[in-house]
Amino acid sequence: MATLAIWLRRLVILCGLAVVAFLLFAPAYVEKSRNRVVEHAPYDVSATAQALHDSLTIGDLHADPLLWKRDLTERGTRGHVDIPRLIEGNVALQVFTAVTKSPAGQNYDHNETDAMDNITLLAVGQLWPLPTWSSLYERALYQAQKLHRFQERSEGRLRIIRTEADLDALLELKAAGDDVVGGLLGIEGAHPLEGDIDKLQGLVDAGYRLIGLQHFFDNALGGSLHGSNDQGLTEFGRDVVAASVAQGLILDVAHSSPQVVRDVIEMTDVPIVLSHGGIQKVCPVKRNLPDALMQEIAATGGVIGIGYWADAVCDASPAGIARAIRGAIEVVGANHVALGSDFDGSVETTFDTSELAALTQAMLDEGLSESQIRKVAGENMLRVIRARLD
Repeated sequence: MATLAIWLRRLVILCGLAVVAFLLFAPAYVEKSRNRVVEHAPYDVSATAQALHDSLTIGDLHADPLLWKRDLTERGTRGHVDIPRLIEGNVALQVFTAVTKSPAGQNYDHNETDAMDNITLLAVGQLWPLPTWSSLYERALYQAQKLHRFQERSEGRLRIIRTEADLDALLELKAAGDDVVGGLLGIEGAHPLEGDIDKLQGLVDAGYRLIGLQHFFDNALGGSLHGSNDQGLTEFGRDVVAASVAQGLILDVAHSSPQVVRDVIEMTDVPIVLSHGGIQKVCPVKRNLPDALMQEIAATGGVIGIGYWADAVCDASPAGIARAIRGAIEVVGANHVALGSDFDGSVETTFDTSELAALTQAMLDEGLSESQIRKVAGENMLRVIRARLD
């Protein structure tokens, strides 16, 4: 009996060690495999391209680093985005998007609403607070809290943008040569509302200023581009859109069904954002909305954020992304194209945010003018954000 007790204690200790090892090493392993940067030699960037890049005001409409177990105040050895690398890449404004629900496999063609949710596994595996394990609303609040804690520890390098005055102050610091980047909070899919419109105010109070209506699943607001059918806005969805417009939120239709996009355009008079994706003219895949609908988004005064991953642009090299940008300009015009990397969004890329000068070089090589590059790099994005912030 004593021998059995000894073996049981050893088994308990081994199980405990296994759990500790999993919690210590699994999150980093998962992120490294999900947000890989393809190995490459340093990109050749001419003096002309570097000088232009250094003079740009750069914005990125979509990145998901808040999802992962990393200190964004430190320069990371995995993933794509953190504060030091944003500053190295001369990014002035980064939208930090909170993901609260995402299906295994991230199927672009079809996902059932009750498909297994990967974020639950991440929340448990990364030891997020217990309420986040079952509540999508709590997951959104927690990710906002993470960004605020990073701001507190950043020694002034990160400034969360809530108002137009915050944006003006940030740009003044950048113009003065300060090493600083702005962070604007966004929601990827309005799933955290959990069918309760009163929770919208809670998200606004937490600092959110951009709201994506859908992600990979149909939800209470309406259909997803990757859902069961081309469902439009529900009555609840219309209420949320109206309330979001009244709150001054930026509406993002990056994963919405075509009919949801049409419904949003029909019922609003604000610039609409498609934060991250590609253009059918260059990459004719299900992930990208039809070009004619992209033109309708542009007609609102909105912008299309061009992503940096192959499923959206078909060629994720800097040259391939530059071709997608040129194609988007041909479809919707130079005033309606922006950058929307989807960095840290479980995508493989050919560079991280510190290497953005390679994209500036590629846009020059693609034949874009300096004026077009300035608009795409950040001027168009800033125009839309100014139109919505108080």
